[in-house]
Amino acid sequence: MLPSMMTAILIARAGGPEVLQPTARAVPQPEAGQALIKVAFAGVNRHDCGQRNRGFGPPGATDIPGLEVAGEVVAIGPGVASWKPGDRACALVNGGGYAQYCIAAEALTLPIPDGFDLKQAAALPEALFTAWLNVFMLGRLKAGEWLLVHGGSSGVGTMAIQLARLEGANVVATAGSAAKCEACEKLGAASALNYREEDFVAGVKRATAGHGADVILDMVGGTYAKRNLEALATDGRLLHLSGGNGAEFCVPVSAIMAKRAIVTGSQLRASPLSLKIEIARQVRDRVWPHLGARVTPIIDSIIPLARAASAHARMESSMHIGKVLLEVAH
Repeated sequence: MLPSMMTAILIARAGGPEVLQPTARAVPQPEAGQALIKVAFAGVNRHDCGQRNRGFGPPGATDIPGLEVAGEVVAIGPGVASWKPGDRACALVNGGGYAQYCIAAEALTLPIPDGFDLKQAAALPEALFTAWLNVFMLGRLKAGEWLLVHGGSSGVGTMAIQLARLEGANVVATAGSAAKCEACEKLGAASALNYREEDFVAGVKRATAGHGADVILDMVGGTYAKRNLEALATDGRLLHLSGGNGAEFCVPVSAIMAKRAIVTGSQLRASPLSLKIEIARQVRDRVWPHLGARVTPIIDSIIPLARAASAHARMESSMHIGKVLLEVAH
């Protein structure tokens, strides 16, 4: 018998981590094509911090933050054929992850990989979907090419390094400390550059013997616009995951033309369900067989759900390496 009420984290108002408050909420009920997951662990992402700073999420979504969970399926809606109560699963969700129970779309709910525990599984969906969409579907990274990952020690960055190596590409990463650079190199980066101590454009040119990066995964925003183009190889692709501090992307059009560069970006949560389903299909086919062997999520810290404010503070300190998770007690 499912309880009628649950503990969830709500954003009391726009502001810092302190506005995240535990509260009682009704347990949601799955509709057609949905599963209800009893959450064991939930991932913390930069998007969650942005939602908290704004004080609200996108229209039509739950006001509970959290975009990825792992746990046990406890109920299914009409038409769900691939899941049953008792199945262990992880899922990319449209909010609701910071709670004891969370609704997930059947098509975006994935099996726990062999040998993975629920902590590792909760660290997968957002970083894996984001990295795969940008690096491979939009960036079209191929074996033998060079990928530059800014923020290489982040959750998305650590996943992107491993995926690139899995697909036979070479990686240069940037990070803000010696420990973070070491973590990137242990994951397979040929070179890790401390952006506080050296110019990453020169470092990329050195690592690639003057070729430049065929694909750049950028989490900084417009601040790096000019230098990213300088580091980009001819016919290179520049992918943005974040608007950063709001700085505009300002470079001469001639600089883009000279490199025949493609400059683009994406927002995973705002993407249509059909695209997310295609990402899920591709990662199940290309990545799932290698999870736990050649691709493993890096977990920085695990913090109780009631201390979600501390998890956001950890995320915004930029001291973490890999994923920050919330542990959900029942």
